[in-house]
Amino acid sequence: MKTVIQRVSQASVTINGSVKSQTGKGILMFVSFEETDTIEDLLWLAAKVCKLRIFDDSCGVMNVSIQDIDGEILIVSQFTLHASTKKGNRPSYIKAAKPEIAIPFYEKFIELVEFESGKKVKTGTFGSDMKVALVNDGPVTILIDTKNRE
Repeated sequence: MKTVIQRVSQASVTINGSVKSQTGKGILMFVSFEETDTIEDLLWLAAKVCKLRIFDDSCGVMNVSIQDIDGEILIVSQFTLHASTKKGNRPSYIKAAKPEIAIPFYEKFIELVEFESGKKVKTGTFGSDMKVALVNDGPVTILIDTKNRE
């Protein structure tokens, strides 16, 4: 499982010209799954994200979590995070999980983040053509691959 986490002052997802979700200060997460992912990957990442200290404390030091600031979370599926560009110029997405595996993982991950954060998570719509707008605060962008957690 791969994710790109961005600290944002605002973010939104628009589908077919209508805003599906929008947030204020918080985190925008792009997530991608592969067939070898397990529930342990989902559990580990949900806990990690909710405890990740990427927000400024009163001294301006990144030392507080999304929970500490009572921020919002927006999770968007993005299979292209598993793109391989080793050969040629056209990315291969062979490592990205097929929808029959990725959709249940996506739904379970949202559920786990809601449990860990104690808040309702906002989302995109899996497989839709989404227009994602954001204001990256910092900028702060973190990449996490659950296969590289040790």
